[in-house]
Amino acid sequence: MSNGWELSAQAWIDSMGERGDWGREHVLDPVMLSRVAAGGFGRALDVGCGEGRFCRMLKAAGIAATGIDPTRQLLEVARQRDPSGDYRSGNAEQLEFEAASFDLVVSYLTLIDIVDFRTAINEMARVLKSGGSLLIANLTGFTSASADRGWVKDAEGRHLHFPVDRYLEEFPFWFEWAGIRIQNWHRPLAAYMTALLESGLQLTFFAEPGPLSGDPAHQERARRVPWFVVMEWRRPAVG
Repeated sequence: MSNGWELSAQAWIDSMGERGDWGREHVLDPVMLSRVAAGGFGRALDVGCGEGRFCRMLKAAGIAATGIDPTRQLLEVARQRDPSGDYRSGNAEQLEFEAASFDLVVSYLTLIDIVDFRTAINEMARVLKSGGSLLIANLTGFTSASADRGWVKDAEGRHLHFPVDRYLEEFPFWFEWAGIRIQNWHRPLAAYMTALLESGLQLTFFAEPGPLSGDPAHQERARRVPWFVVMEWRRPAVG
């Protein structure tokens, strides 16, 4: 069964410029890039790279980046925008790289797309070098639990609250915006934390970031609901 990405690829490309969408530009990018800058990384794997935006940001930071994605059209655009880049067709659940190949693996809003996320996390951990980091940006379970319903509003359209329901379950849902319709997955935070701990990685950074810029209306709503979580997990250094 399709998860919607092939049919939504063009709409995604049309809506996602170099600055990304609002959440990426004003909330996630500052945190993700600060972790990248602090790590002294040399070689990175971007799992679910899409049209290659974050790979290009890694490249600008002096890091040799490889991007993988299962969506053909997104990879074609990534190669067009970065002809010297390394973009490959691939799935997170079966990474075609040797163990300990990268000192940085990035999962930037991709775990919510992956059906077998536990296998994917183990694969990301496998390809990390000793002392390397897995840097994750994800939706919080507080928002993904009812993301397909969105805000509860009053008769005048004012945002009253964001609902939370079925939080402890794991289930897929269809999310639609800007001509894009894709299947995402809701999981409680504990599901991700347990899988990451069982992979042998150690948590070194955790944040539920708010916006650092952007228009005031978006900022106000983004501070009322924790949309995103950013985590950095490290493979323990050997010796």
